[in-house]
Amino acid sequence: MGKKQITSKMRWLPAGFVLLVTLAACGGGESEESGTAGAESEGTEEATLVLNWFPKSQMGGFYAAKSQGYFEENGLNVEIQPGGPEVSTIQMVAAGDAEFGLAHADQLLMARNQGMDLVALGASLQNSPQAFMYHADAGMDGFEDLNGRKVYVEAGIPYWEYLKSQYDLSGVEQLTYTGEYTQFMSDHQSVSQSFVTSEPYFMERQDVDVETTLISESGYDPYNVVLFVTRDYLENNEAMVENFMQAYRPGWNYYEDNYEEVNEVIHEANENIAPEELKFESEQQHDFVYGGAAEENGVGHMTTERWQELIDQLYELDLLDEQVEPEKVFTTEYLTE
Repeated sequence: MGKKQITSKMRWLPAGFVLLVTLAACGGGESEESGTAGAESEGTEEATLVLNWFPKSQMGGFYAAKSQGYFEENGLNVEIQPGGPEVSTIQMVAAGDAEFGLAHADQLLMARNQGMDLVALGASLQNSPQAFMYHADAGMDGFEDLNGRKVYVEAGIPYWEYLKSQYDLSGVEQLTYTGEYTQFMSDHQSVSQSFVTSEPYFMERQDVDVETTLISESGYDPYNVVLFVTRDYLENNEAMVENFMQAYRPGWNYYEDNYEEVNEVIHEANENIAPEELKFESEQQHDFVYGGAAEENGVGHMTTERWQELIDQLYELDLLDEQVEPEKVFTTEYLTE
């Protein structure tokens, strides 16, 4: 099992920071959208993008596209709405309350299984940063070593169902993940779900020495932060989709070299996420966004093979009733520089 070690170098913060860990690890907080390049131009069309969480670095390309005027240059005035634990981007887009949304690839497939005809337009993260986090002295060498431990994980999350199908995890004491880490920090044998782009930052701030193992090392690796629309919207508003996608890659390309500048815009939209956290997240997510297939083919690239593999995995887990053809759930037609 591959490991990524985070060694604490910062001094201990006040006890009240534990509450901040709970809130900020979720990127929480209501926010006002900001970062518009200029006043709305005459002739621009309105569109709404709803995020799959509160504003953070994983949405950096979209905030860059707005703050740098790329949307406006393509005739769009895009409102970026924050998500959160009570927001279902899939339900909002399916209901017509937003034109564009963000979700993970497995979420889109399971929504389709429930009758929602959604189409993925671009995968902002080529690989999933979802991981298990554990104390450096926990003695974890493989997924089988989860047995005999308390594991904090969201019930029914697809990758957990996949891991249980691939490994004998009958000895795991499964506890509900709540985003609160006090119990995890006090129990050096426990394990928690996490994102390598965020939770290790808070552990470092708390002088807790942790390591992480990516879930993708098990073979389950869905695209993350996938931009999507309904098929009906795509077919009836193709010009709008084309205009939006004209700003998609330029936004992400700008963010790669100017993330600290754009992070100021994100921080204005979500004051509960610290600039230092945004910097950590931006640097940790770089290879997830710009590496892999994206290095040669550009940000957002998707393949039939990756979608087919995910469809097969979810079908084998009985999370899909049928094996839909990949070409029905995604398109790269609108991915342009």
